[in-house]
This record gives sequence, C-alpha cells and structure tokens, in this order.
Amino acid sequence: MDRLDELQVFLAILDSGNMAAAARRLNRSPPAVTRILTALEQRVGARLFERSTRRLVATDAGTRLAEQARRLLADYDSAVQLPGNATPRGLLRVAAPLMFGRRHVTPIVLTFLQRYPEVQVDLRLADRNVDLIEEGIDAAFRIGPLSNTAFVARQLGQVRRVVVASPAYLDRCGEPSAPAALSSHELILATTVRGLPEWRFKVDGREQAVRVTPRLQLNDMEAVLHAALDGFGIARVLSYQAAPALKAGQLVRLLRRFEPEPVPVHLVLPSTRHMAPRLRAFIDFAVSACAELDVLR
Repeated sequence: MDRLDELQVFLAILDSGNMAAAARRLNRSPPAVTRILTALEQRVGARLFERSTRRLVATDAGTRLAEQARRLLADYDSAVQLPGNATPRGLLRVAAPLMFGRRHVTPIVLTFLQRYPEVQVDLRLADRNVDLIEEGIDAAFRIGPLSNTAFVARQLGQVRRVVVASPAYLDRCGEPSAPAALSSHELILATTVRGLPEWRFKVDGREQAVRVTPRLQLNDMEAVLHAALDGFGIARVLSYQAAPALKAGQLVRLLRRFEPEPVPVHLVLPSTRHMAPRLRAFIDFAVSACAELDVLR
C-alpha cells in the first residue's frame, strides 16, 4: 500500500488513542486499520503502541516514528503544493481554553474554513495546557506566561485579571476600597486555577498576594460569572470573560488601580520547521483576526 497512507493511519491511531476512533476518522473499518498497524510494526521491527483496554499509548519507538512521520508528511504537503497549486488543504488540529475558544477561537476557525474549503479543523477546547507533541496539536492558544520556551510563540495580545461584582451586590454590601477590604465581603473563587486560594494585586508598585476565604467555590468560569451576575458576591476573572457584562453594565470593575500586570495571550506552535501551507495560512489568519479583538488590547 501507499507508504504515506500507512503513516497517516499510524498518526490517526496515535492522535485518536484507539483503533475504533482512528477508523471512524479515516472512514475505514477497524480490521483494516489493525492490519495496517500490524504491517507497519513488522516493517519497523518494533512495537509502536502499548495496548490497554481503554487507550493505546505510543512506545519510545512509536514516539520517534511519529515525529519523523509528521515531518515527512509536512514535507510532502509542501512539495505537492507548488506555487501553481498552493491552496492550503488537509487536517489542522487546534487547541484553546474553553471559554476563550467558545467566544473567540470558534468564530475565527469558522471564518477560516469558509475561506479555505479544502482545509479541515479539529478544534479542541479544554481548560488545560494540552501536550502539543503527544496529542499532535498544530497550534494552541495559550493565556498566561509560557512554561515551555522550546515552542515557537506569537503574541496575540493581552488580558487582565479583574475583580468584578454586580451593581446589586455593591448596593447591598458596598465597594471595597483596597485589596485588604475583601476579607469583609462575600467572595467567589474559581478553582480552575491551581494553587493557594489567593488573589494577587499591585500595591505601591509591588505585587502583593491576598489570601481569600471564599463563600463559594466553582470549577467552571461560566458558573463563576453567573454567580457574580446574580449578585452573590465578588469574583475575579479574566477581562475578556467579563467584557460583555461590563459593557452592558451588568458587572462593575473593582480595585482597578491595584490590578497586576497584564497576562499575555499567545498562539503556540511546536515548531516552524516543515510547516504545512494550511498551518501557515491559519497562523496569518488568526494573528490578523485577533488584532481586531478589543478584548485582547
């Protein structure tokens, strides 16, 4: 069979995590996918996956082959897309934080797909930093300082950590004049961010951590916003998350002069080497589209 097709099947198994999901993605039968993997392992002379009842995990040999296969397929895409045949095509895998992805990345992706009809996008939304290499992600939107400096990053803008409450809550309980005054208020804590229950502020030019004792803890940012909108208490969210409610006057921004430094928003790539035309087109499109977003300024 076509050796490039064999590698595409292997990567589909790796990215999907099991034979059945890879078969559905490729529109093939599970037995056919199994036969292809078996033949490839025989050709390589090593097991490419450790098999369990729930998921296939790449062995060291599988991880090495995956890296080479992605590079080879990207080279092939670049080779066949000559100047006279340069339309981006193929599958693009993109990751983004859940709420940011719903509100801003999904519309960007939909417009991108309308412009490039031969591209398919697998958009994965989750409030965790996906492993770009292990999960085969081509590009990821990240909010916050970057922990892996080996990746290539394009800054798209910035957001702030803002303290908000509804006008009804403020009418009932008053507005805190300084971070220390939060101890006398009803607080809503988002537990989506790991670490100590504290909010950081900038006081007299220096960062200061304020320990908070929340009345309500929630592990979903939409729920945090709903609780604040309902007048339960004071919450701390990212500025883009509260932007519609702030604009509508449903929430009020508090302690503004104590806000810490802005948080960067990046588009992160595993590498710029052997970049497929579809990825290059998406990067250019996403950077341009994000430049138009008020929430990132």
